[in-house]
Amino acid sequence: MYQVLLFTPGGWEIAIIVFAIILLFGGRKIPELMKGIGKGIREFNAAKSTIKKEIEDGMEGEENKDEPQKKAN
Repeated sequence: MYQVLLFTPGGWEIAIIVFAIILLFGGRKIPELMKGIGKGIREFNAAKSTIKKEIEDGMEGEENKDEPQKKAN
């Protein structure tokens, strides 16, 4: 019933990772790095919502196609 997650980082692991990032990139590069990551996430979410909207619009078009067309005589 309960699963053990082997690679779930705890408090100490996250602290060590943050410390390693500060050592590798320095204090001045981190804001630029976070800015780039934030921009990438925003672009990804925008693309995801665009694709979702296109799929929903396509499905609505298919539903309208399936309804029988009435012809005026």
